[in-house]
Amino acid sequence: MRNFFQFQERQTSYKQETLAGITTFLSLAYILIVNPIILSESGMDQGAVFTATALSAIVGSLLIGFLANYPIGIAPSMGLNSFFTYGVCIGMGIPWQTALTAVFIAGVLFMILSVLKIREKIINVIPKDLKFAIAAGIGFFISFIGLKNAGIIVGNEATFVSIGNITAQPTILAVVGLLITVFLMVKGVRGGIFYGIVITTIIGMLTGMINPPKAVVGEVPSLAPTFGVVFDYLPNIFTLDVMTVIFTFLFVAFFDTAGALIAVASQAGLMKDNEIPNAGKALLADSTSAVVGSVLGTSTTASMVESSAGIAAGGRTGFTSIVISICFFIAMFFSPLLSVVTSEVTAPALIIVGALMATEVRHISWDKLESFIPAFMTILMMPLTFSIATGIAVGFILYPICMIAKKDFRTVHPIMYTLAIVFVGYFILM
Repeated sequence: MRNFFQFQERQTSYKQETLAGITTFLSLAYILIVNPIILSESGMDQGAVFTATALSAIVGSLLIGFLANYPIGIAPSMGLNSFFTYGVCIGMGIPWQTALTAVFIAGVLFMILSVLKIREKIINVIPKDLKFAIAAGIGFFISFIGLKNAGIIVGNEATFVSIGNITAQPTILAVVGLLITVFLMVKGVRGGIFYGIVITTIIGMLTGMINPPKAVVGEVPSLAPTFGVVFDYLPNIFTLDVMTVIFTFLFVAFFDTAGALIAVASQAGLMKDNEIPNAGKALLADSTSAVVGSVLGTSTTASMVESSAGIAAGGRTGFTSIVISICFFIAMFFSPLLSVVTSEVTAPALIIVGALMATEVRHISWDKLESFIPAFMTILMMPLTFSIATGIAVGFILYPICMIAKKDFRTVHPIMYTLAIVFVGYFILM
C-alpha cells in the first residue's frame, strides 16, 4: 500500500494521510446537507439526493485516489447545483428529470474528452503565470466564501459588501475558531486545521451556539425517486434550451475542475515542468463521477477546492481520497451528527486554506506587464464574480491579446487562441 501510493517519495505516512482525509471530509460535509436542500427546490426528493450525493462522492474520490493518486475529494459542485435548480429548473421551466439528463449527457461528453486526452492537453498548455494565478485566485475565492459563511462579510446595497454583525453568536464562534486555528498553524501543529474544526465544534456545543445532535444513527434514504430517471428522459434533450444547458454544464464544469486540479496540484507540490502528472486519469475520475452521480440523482460533480484543507493538513497521495470516501460512507449512516459541522465551524479552515493558496502569487512574473495583467485579472475576477470559470475566462481572453501587443504571439499555443474565442462566445451567449 505504501509503495502503491508512493508514501516515501511524497514524504507522508498513514497518520498524515488519514488526518488529511478527515480534514477534507469535514470541510466538504456541508454538501451532504446543502446539496439536497438546493436540489429539492427543483422538485427532487431530498432524501434520494442525500444518498446520491454521498454515493457520487464515494465513487469519485475512490477513482481519483486509485487512478491518479491525488489527495482530492470529488463531490457535487455547489455552483452547478444552484444553476441546476434556480437557472434551469425554476428560471427556464425545465423539469428536473430533463435537467438531470442534461447533466448525464455533459458527463458523457466529459468522459469522451478525457479519454481522448483533450482536457489534459488544454490544461498542460496553459501558461505557467496563468496557472499560478488560477491557484492564487481560487485561494482568494475560498477565503471569501469562508468570510461569507462566517458572517464576517455580508452583502450591502450601497457598497456591495461590508463587514457583518461580529457580535452575532455564529460569527463570534467563527472568529474564535479562526483565532484557535491560526494559533495552532503558527505553532506548527501538524493537522492544525483539523484540530481547529474539532475544538470549535466542541466550544459551539458547550456554549449553546451549536445544538447537539438529537440522534447518532439515521436511516439511509432510498434512491428510488431519482435512480435511472435520466434514461427515460433522453428523448427530451433535443431542444435548443436543453442543448444550451448541456453546453453550460460542460463548459463551467470543465474549467471549474481544471482550476481546482491546477490549484491542488500546485499546493501539494505535484506539478512538474508546468505539467500535472496523471492529469488525464484525474480528469477521467471526475467525469466518470459526474455520469454516475447523474444516474444516481444529483447534479454535476467536480474536483472540490475544499480539498486544499486536507492538503494543508498534510495530504499528498490518493490515500487521502480513500479516507474521504470512507468518511462519506460512514456519514450515510450517521447523518444526524453532521448537523454539528456548521458553516461557521468550517469557515476558519476555508479562510486559512485560501491564504495558503494565495501564496502562489509569488511565482507570477510581476516584472512582465503582458504576464501579470492577465494573471491579476484572473485572480481578481474569481471572488468578485463568485465564479472560478469566469476568472479563468477573463485571463484566457486577455493573455493572447497582451502577447499580440508584445509581438510574442508566436509563443502562444494555438489552443489558447481557440479558447480565447470560445470564451468570448460564451460571454456573448450567457
